Amino acid sequence: MTIGRIPSVEGGIQPTIVDAKGDLIAATAADTVNRLAVGSNDQVLVADSAASTGLAWKSYGAQFVAGKNKIINGDFGVWQRGTSFTNTNYFYTADRWITYGYATNSTTVTRQSFTVGSAPVAGYESQYFLRINSSNSQTWIAQRIEDVRTLANQTVTISFWAKASTGTPVLGVRWYQDFGSGGSTGVATDSSNITLSTSWTRYSRTITVPSISGKTLGTSNFIEMTLFSTTINFDLDIWGVQVEAGSVATPFTTATGTIQGELAACQRYYVRMGANSGGTAETYSNYGSGYSVDASNITAFTALPVQMRVRPTAIEYANLAIQDFAAAVIAVSALTLNTSQSSFTVGTVNGTVSGSTAARGCKLLNNNNNAGYLAFSAEL
Repeated sequence: MTIGRIPSVEGGIQPTIVDAKGDLIAATAADTVNRLAVGSNDQVLVADSAASTGLAWKSYGAQFVAGKNKIINGDFGVWQRGTSFTNTNYFYTADRWITYGYATNSTTVTRQSFTVGSAPVAGYESQYFLRINSSNSQTWIAQRIEDVRTLANQTVTISFWAKASTGTPVLGVRWYQDFGSGGSTGVATDSSNITLSTSWTRYSRTITVPSISGKTLGTSNFIEMTLFSTTINFDLDIWGVQVEAGSVATPFTTATGTIQGELAACQRYYVRMGANSGGTAETYSNYGSGYSVDASNITAFTALPVQMRVRPTAIEYANLAIQDFAAAVIAVSALTLNTSQSSFTVGTVNGTVSGSTAARGCKLLNNNNNAGYLAFSAEL
């Protein structure tokens, strides 16, 4: 007998069945064995009923790590701006997701709820999915991923679950490298088209991302991952969007792996206090503090829950007021972003009022209206 080798015994397992270091011998049926080739580095051996030996080498350790998915809010769990949108132009809907409308034909995006237990695939339970309807010549939904260096010169797999309300519309997948203000001309890479069905199905496309060697990077550069269709008059339902390095669509995870982490990742780009996510605001909620400059003008400061991508570049608001130390509530008729006094963690605004007292401290608050809000944006 040769030490370290299976002995050659008539009717037994022959040593020639294995070919390389790490190969295993596994059963494929009763009284039948075969070689299971060694896996790749860092893979683990797991039970897999679909494999001939009932075993498979898989990279499960890497498939569930936070940060694998470069898409934020891929499960459409965060909707700070609301739950229903109709527009004819470029606009944000669910957090981090952009939709394009065209000409006079409106595009409608709504948050839809899964029936409990009716997830798109076994093992994936989620609360919401996104529905987009358009009578336009094209239907678009996209997300901008910060930093054009992300996944540059790599093989990338884009995957998602989707279904159409009717017919078999065609969906395109585009990867666009935008080199930012003052940067090189953008580069678009398209994959082969996808033909949708009327049942939830997971689709994936693998692309080779161009190198950015020799390119000039400007400010606020990004990658845009876009799904689009030239078919009109149908509802597109979508959920579980993932962008990851490699040539295989691995099990879906959100970008951060937690509910709070996903919200905080969204708030790096957009923060909304007050009425959001389709809910209502508490009346007279305090959104910041400041002072009256004179009878008509105030300045207020709002602490932001996370550090934003850049200093806020825009604000949105409705139904605001100030309350000074004399307990007077005065409506805010206009509000502008004070960029010079804003920072990555503090949003500063200037307001127009009528009847304040100069040099008196004040609070910026919801003016007794459950639809009131104040939002800061640092979107790409």
